[in-house]
Amino acid sequence: MRSNSLSVQSVQSAAQRLQSIVLQTPLQLNTVLSRQFEANVYLKREDLQLVRSYKLRGAYNMMSSLPKEKLECGVVCASAGNHAQGFAFSCKALNIKGTIFMPSITPKQKITQTEMFGEDNIDIILTGDTYDDCASAAIKFTAENNMTFVHPFDDEKVIEGQATVGYEIYEQLKNIDYVIVPIGGGGLCAGVGSFIKAVSQATKIIGAEPEGAPSMTEALKAGYPLALNSIDRFVDGAAVKRVGDITFDICKQVLDKVILVPEGKICTTILELYNKDAIVVEPAGALSIAALSFLGDAIKGKNIVCIVSGSNNDIDRMQEIKERSLQYEGLKHYFLIDFAQRPGALKNFVSNVLGPDDDITRFEYMQKTNKESGPALVGIELKNKNDYQQLISSMQLHHISYTELNKDDALFSYLV
Repeated sequence: MRSNSLSVQSVQSAAQRLQSIVLQTPLQLNTVLSRQFEANVYLKREDLQLVRSYKLRGAYNMMSSLPKEKLECGVVCASAGNHAQGFAFSCKALNIKGTIFMPSITPKQKITQTEMFGEDNIDIILTGDTYDDCASAAIKFTAENNMTFVHPFDDEKVIEGQATVGYEIYEQLKNIDYVIVPIGGGGLCAGVGSFIKAVSQATKIIGAEPEGAPSMTEALKAGYPLALNSIDRFVDGAAVKRVGDITFDICKQVLDKVILVPEGKICTTILELYNKDAIVVEPAGALSIAALSFLGDAIKGKNIVCIVSGSNNDIDRMQEIKERSLQYEGLKHYFLIDFAQRPGALKNFVSNVLGPDDDITRFEYMQKTNKESGPALVGIELKNKNDYQQLISSMQLHHISYTELNKDDALFSYLV
């Protein structure tokens, strides 16, 4: 597959293989987004897939292509999310035995979902604190037990299965100017990009990658996949330290552009999709839609397809999503304020420094005291981001000693 082995015919064969297993998800024209960007914005709703993500396609296509003797020996995967669920569903559908390695910190909700899809056909082993730890354990286990490892993205048959998303898009809409694809390890982008370029060379393939996990961006700069020292794991469905070798070779040929999307923008998009369209997506599922804002006037009047890759979002994360969105939009600010050691200092701050629409959402003295004195962590939410400068001016006017934590990553992560 390093060159042209992902043919239109092979993807069509994969689509036939998957026909009785996956849903052909809808391609929906979104009125709100179309109006906002003055374009025809279509959403490919893989969030409505049976396991609520596209990952089922690749897992089943790869596993169902294995020789019978390989299947009888069993299969293994490492994943804390969508790949595990697609793998589990496939084990049940093929009636084979599978072992899933998940990090020990995996939320119970994800474990329960995986168990629901795989039932008695799977065993789950919790090990390590990160995906990399559990992947190493899974690969070792695979070799020791003569089983087959099902990679989440860097496998020819997995990529071929993900390419069926592109096959369906083209069956549903022929005249496409842009396809925006979320990128994690690169399997979806490699598959969809290859197929779309083969049938519609003029269509531009745009990759959308989390700003805090720019593994494809850095690989393209370097000319080869390289492991990042650290990443922001917030967009868990697309946060990988290193893209695949096979996926990179394909993506560098089919990608027209990669957009790095700030995590805060992704959070804003999640909230807007829920509030305006009642669409529930996970952070990786919002990536392609969040990227629209960074394409400017180039997309006006065009036919745009955004792949909504999944909806496995934990309700417990919503507070963090709202928080990140507010900070990104300039509506939430944190300060370390050294209040003067005199009576009424806090009251004076509230009465004379805060604007009429400003709201203190967090207040915490940094030392135990009953007096209104000493440094305090103060979170302030604005109604309008343009009120920020007035807030800063008011603090300076009243000689308030403060440190702005939003502009100090080290202090922010430690205190907030």
